[in-house]
Amino acid sequence: MAQTAAPTTGAPAITPISLKAIAPWAVFFGIVMLILLYFVGAEQGATSVISGAGVHEWVHDGRHLLGFPCH
Repeated sequence: MAQTAAPTTGAPAITPISLKAIAPWAVFFGIVMLILLYFVGAEQGATSVISGAGVHEWVHDGRHLLGFPCH
């Protein structure tokens, strides 16, 4: 039995995105995530960058949700 080709629907072809195009965005989001991890996990401790308790209170519930002890 002969196979027939599927009819074309005119859908655009999917082109792959090169690693060169993704790399800057991956680095950017990696840095942003590291900054967020610092503020949730380590700010208001021995390595405090911002004085006061504002940052601690702002990320307090997230800190406990992610398993970071803070008191």
